Amino acid sequence: MLMPDLRSFPTSSAAFLGGVKRALTSVFFPVMAGTYIGLGALAHDYGLSAWWLTASTLFVWAGPAQVILISGIGTGSALIEVAIAVSLSGIRLFPMVVALLPLLRTRATRTIDLVLPAHFTSVSMWIESLHTLPGIAAENRLAYCNGLSVAYISVAATSGLVGFFLAAGLPPLFAAALLFITPLSFLISTARSAVTLLDRVALGLGIVFGSSLAALNVEFDLMWSGVGGGTLAYVVHRVLKARGEARV
Repeated sequence: MLMPDLRSFPTSSAAFLGGVKRALTSVFFPVMAGTYIGLGALAHDYGLSAWWLTASTLFVWAGPAQVILISGIGTGSALIEVAIAVSLSGIRLFPMVVALLPLLRTRATRTIDLVLPAHFTSVSMWIESLHTLPGIAAENRLAYCNGLSVAYISVAATSGLVGFFLAAGLPPLFAAALLFITPLSFLISTARSAVTLLDRVALGLGIVFGSSLAALNVEFDLMWSGVGGGTLAYVVHRVLKARGEARV
């Protein structure tokens, strides 16, 4: 029996359309559109085709990873180096998938049904899903999440093509500013979601470590800042927790 506060859709199609509507009215809609206009311009500047850009959006589906892919291929880097860099960038999405799939799985859910939402998982989709799925009836969540994802990826692919064909008249500074919207929006969303001391310390250390390593041109700066900042934040959390328990 459904809890009275859970939203239920009469059919899977209605749940899918509910996810689409949510995506098109969320704050990530203009953010994603602006970001992928910048990505389209970047791909055009490196001489890549519009079809290649669309395919990379569908198969890679991660703004930062696409920036690495486009800039790596555009500058003539070895394909194996680009592949490794994109793969390392994508590892950050694995914990999001692990956190999301239990919300979608029911006793009737087949493993193959979870392949699509696992591939579609991005920071924007993940944040919206964690925010909205707990209020959706369990049997509607998978279709709702797929609608959310299809809407986001459609916006991204369309906006990328718009940016690609506008690239000839798009000032470089404007393209760079559009690309900056994504990390800025993700930072704000993450900061708003950081409710515990551990979350806040990890976020702060990640910003400090990430910017410092990037300024020093340290390779794999994103990985080292995540591992180092997260580990140190956990140590600080354990020390403060131990002190609190000792005072009791």
